[in-house]
Amino acid sequence: MIVAGAAVQGTAHLARGQGCQDAFKAVEWDGTAVLAVADGAGGRERSALGAHLAVDAACRILAEDVPGEGDAPEVWTGWIAKAGARIIGDYRRAVGGVLSAVAEPSGPSGPSGPSGPPEPVDAGALAATLAAAVVRPPWVAFLSVGDCFGTVLTRDPDGSGPGREERERCHLVLPPPAPGAPETVFLSSPGAALRLRSFVVWEPRLSGVVLATDGCAALTLDHPSVRELPPEAGPLPSERFFCGLAATLRANGGDATPLRALLSGPGAARTGDDLTVLCALTDGR
Repeated sequence: MIVAGAAVQGTAHLARGQGCQDAFKAVEWDGTAVLAVADGAGGRERSALGAHLAVDAACRILAEDVPGEGDAPEVWTGWIAKAGARIIGDYRRAVGGVLSAVAEPSGPSGPSGPSGPPEPVDAGALAATLAAAVVRPPWVAFLSVGDCFGTVLTRDPDGSGPGREERERCHLVLPPPAPGAPETVFLSSPGAALRLRSFVVWEPRLSGVVLATDGCAALTLDHPSVRELPPEAGPLPSERFFCGLAATLRANGGDATPLRALLSGPGAARTGDDLTVLCALTDGR
């Protein structure tokens, strides 16, 4: 399996002197991979740290007790839903620990220590969204809080018989929220557990999984009119981007340099936001 990812500072963040507020992390073992991307809320004081806490929690928890290839769908769906709730709880405990450490006393300190209780610090300062996937072919288990999105790659035969090539296709299985959707929910938002999206995909022709933060939408998603579809069809994954990226990474053995170049190019600059893409290619071809 080839696992590769990159995060690039957005042009608007660069202009404002802000660092990259996205984070990504992956772990891989015995033909299984856990992928996680997180997008720190723009303008929040410590959102970059919140994004790193989110991907750390996701990778740690999702690497535990992963169901087997032969397990039933209900085993997978139950497992990913419970894991998602655990990730939110773990993230909030980590945020609480950080905020307790940085809170300062409200009154002057004397020889005996602080004279007042700590000033409250808003947990929203570390607000982040999250998308994660567990890839154990033919299964992929997804979970998401917020506006990150995910795509599955498959190999479909153009025909049968000797010499026939297989065509790779991309499918937007975890779309970003539609325009006009309610305000973005973060892991630190009240009721985040109720807004958690989790589901599984069983795909025997699985060839890859790609996660991305919402800043990548303009670069990686096509308007439905590109394929002569009505607007209500929603965004479509760009085969040029996803299948082209997969071919490049297979050819170079997973070197993420071309991916970073894509995320830094003129097309990516349109969004102004940080851009992060993380992928696992299951067949390595």
